[in-house]
Amino acid sequence: MAWHDGTVTAPLTPPHQPGPHDPWQAPPSGSHLAPSPGAPDDPDTATELRQAAVVAALVAVSGIALGLLWVWLAPRVPLVSDDTAVFLKNSEGEEAIGADGTFVLLAIGFGVLSAALVFWRLRRGGVLVVVGLALGALLASLIAWRVGIWLGPSSDVVGRAREAGQGVTFDAPLELHTVWVAVLAWPFAAMGIHLLLTAAFGPRDVEPDWAYYQGPVQGPLAGPGSGGSPSSPAGGAGPG
Repeated sequence: MAWHDGTVTAPLTPPHQPGPHDPWQAPPSGSHLAPSPGAPDDPDTATELRQAAVVAALVAVSGIALGLLWVWLAPRVPLVSDDTAVFLKNSEGEEAIGADGTFVLLAIGFGVLSAALVFWRLRRGGVLVVVGLALGALLASLIAWRVGIWLGPSSDVVGRAREAGQGVTFDAPLELHTVWVAVLAWPFAAMGIHLLLTAAFGPRDVEPDWAYYQGPVQGPLAGPGSGGSPSSPAGGAGPG
């Protein structure tokens, strides 16, 4: 619609307000801007907190298994005593480094396994689930370290030397020389594997339908072939 007095023609709709049939005013019917908040695949915060707590607890408990395997597989450091002191039986041995390496390798393996299981069960879990995985892995490493020391050879070296007697070989206590490197191996491995699995097989966001909508162009944006002219608004008469 337009108004004209015989000399001047002007549209009734102000230029800064779109008309009722402007295709850019709203997306077409049936389109949506975002997924519905109540989708069953998107857990709420309370559900995600419960999932994170369960993940952290289960992963932390699995640290007992790591501690048992460490006691079983870690190489022993042989010691021998005389009347005055306790010495390494083999001063050039690498058993002490081997204990640290065994713990790190086992922790990395447990990190890969725990991350794969969490991703398989809770593929749509959010940030809280990942935080629960990291905290559980850290607690699991600390538990494994303490379990290994508790179940391994006694830390009372002097008492064991007296029990063994002079010149008799006995095992040194099981310990970690690089504690934080070994303890952080499980959390870093779990976070890295979970990130890779999410990037490769995680759910993808679906783009809304209105992003591909191309409506007709009207008004000043019309091209040469649109059938209109900026100087002749639709429905109006030219200058009289």
